[in-house]
Amino acid sequence: MKISASVRNTYKLHETRVETDGRAQTLEVPMKSAGKGSAVNGGEFLMLALATCYCNDIYREAERLQIAVNSVEVTASADFPGPGLAATNIRYTAKVLSTAPDDVVEDLLRHTDAIAEVHNTIRSGVPVQMTP
Repeated sequence: MKISASVRNTYKLHETRVETDGRAQTLEVPMKSAGKGSAVNGGEFLMLALATCYCNDIYREAERLQIAVNSVEVTASADFPGPGLAATNIRYTAKVLSTAPDDVVEDLLRHTDAIAEVHNTIRSGVPVQMTP
């Protein structure tokens, strides 16, 4: 699966687009009031990526394991100590509302944590390269 994202910004235009295996969609992301860049910063998007990945994976894995899930709430946070410095203290919490027994839900939460792709990407420290 190939996933990409792009941002195009000029003084009066801010476009964001994501794509997975050729299926593209735009996201409505406001530009800064001064017009230079996005009003949502990369750290916020990184935390949203963690929360979104885990939420979606809970539903995927619950369906695969035939566990009823009524709702999922995920909150991710990190500390960014300064410009150019990597995030620290990356954490997330998740709540799942389900009719399944508590131990089944706990197993689902742990299992999903172990296989969440965005989480595992960050945990593994994959290099990021700028290409021409």
